[in-house]
Amino acid sequence: MRRITLNGLGSDWWAGWWGGFDPENPSTGPRRGFFRSGEVRLALLSLLADGAAHGYDLMKRLEERSGRMYHASAGTVYPVLQQLEDEGLVSARTVDGKKVYSLTPAGGEEVSRNQEQIGAIWQRAARWHEMGSHITPDTLTLVVAVGQLARAALRAAKEHPELGERIRGILIQAAENVRAIASGVAAGKEKRK
Repeated sequence: MRRITLNGLGSDWWAGWWGGFDPENPSTGPRRGFFRSGEVRLALLSLLADGAAHGYDLMKRLEERSGRMYHASAGTVYPVLQQLEDEGLVSARTVDGKKVYSLTPAGGEEVSRNQEQIGAIWQRAARWHEMGSHITPDTLTLVVAVGQLARAALRAAKEHPELGERIRGILIQAAENVRAIASGVAAGKEKRK
């Protein structure tokens, strides 16, 4: 079977954006969150490499890095911070009634050893951030429609692999049509000025 990428984005982008389902690897299922196993740990270490922070600040920074597409919870972040502290990778001190976490030298070494994986996490976050920047209350209904279109296309291509290229062509043409409509509207607004 021919490996198809989406405008060169590949299955990692697709898996991250569509909740973990990878059309190029049908054995994958829906993923409940942005982070894969062990990645919250590395993301927090990476953020602490930028400077000390309290848990709430780290949750906000995780959300910001993903364009608000990932919503960090205290139930996820604080247990991981406790684990990191237990492992000696971070230290905590109380400042103004808040626990502030800092990277230890061992934590810095852990960040250095995992630079490639940390880079992949933040690259995925940047893609989520870029996609998230296009989602507003006005465009949210389009997200549902795109999801329905994606499911229909994937189902049809799975059931009828011989139609894969034809379906891909239809989707590419649809994208071109949407861009043309948007360009026409933008051009019309320029003429009216």
